[in-house]
Amino acid sequence: MAASERVALGTVGALVACVLVCAALVQFASYALYAQQAGPQSLAAHVPPTFGLAVYGALDRVAPFGFVEDGLAHAALARGDLDAAQRYALRMPAGGRRDDVLADVARARGNAPLALQYAISANDVDALQSDIMTLARHDVHAASALEARVRGRLAALGTHPDAVAESYYISGNLANWRSQPREASADYQAAIAIAPLNVKYVLSEANEAYILHDDAGARRLFRHVLDLNPASGDALSGLGLVALRAGHRGQAVAYLARARAVDPHAEMIPSLAKALR
Repeated sequence: MAASERVALGTVGALVACVLVCAALVQFASYALYAQQAGPQSLAAHVPPTFGLAVYGALDRVAPFGFVEDGLAHAALARGDLDAAQRYALRMPAGGRRDDVLADVARARGNAPLALQYAISANDVDALQSDIMTLARHDVHAASALEARVRGRLAALGTHPDAVAESYYISGNLANWRSQPREASADYQAAIAIAPLNVKYVLSEANEAYILHDDAGARRLFRHVLDLNPASGDALSGLGLVALRAGHRGQAVAYLARARAVDPHAEMIPSLAKALR
């Protein structure tokens, strides 16, 4: 092999080694920045956060890639430096990741309307639902309107059927907050149509049928919950309530005993026990 070829190969080898070392440094820096999300026995938990900040800070000066700004923004959020978090976020490429960070900044500042705008833009479903429920404590009508808007967007995307079903369920809960049981029932039915095996949705509609004095429908739905989950103390309690309203006290007592046996912490047990006093 000629000397020039050996020099070229050596140069390439040195470059490869340099790239590998740099990649390892960035990886360890990432471990350090996200150490709080790691388990105590993981490698990340043993890398000091200051190391991650130093490496990412150096990268930020020479190569401010999106992942660098993202990491620094989250680190700033974790230490409560909202101005720095916003500054790093605004240097990220436009898109969902940047909007997620800006939503977190707005949320930390108590600016719920702005947080919602960014969460909608980022299509962050979980954050949106959390923000909507926070809004509902102050203005349930505004929260309901926003939930419908979010659901329309999710449905238009066509890629989040479970999220659409959950949105209908949340709308049903909000309708109950507004004392509109028929609207709540329609929302729960829509959720069941998308996710028919979801016990939570079926149980909610069973309760709604009971509230609306549709005892036949409530009985059918509570029994369907038991088909899906034979250990549902709530479904057994619901069947007890339906039986008691029909004048079958003995059946109601038996259902209460079964509910306590399979799930003593079921939320509906106190309602049936109170009704039997």
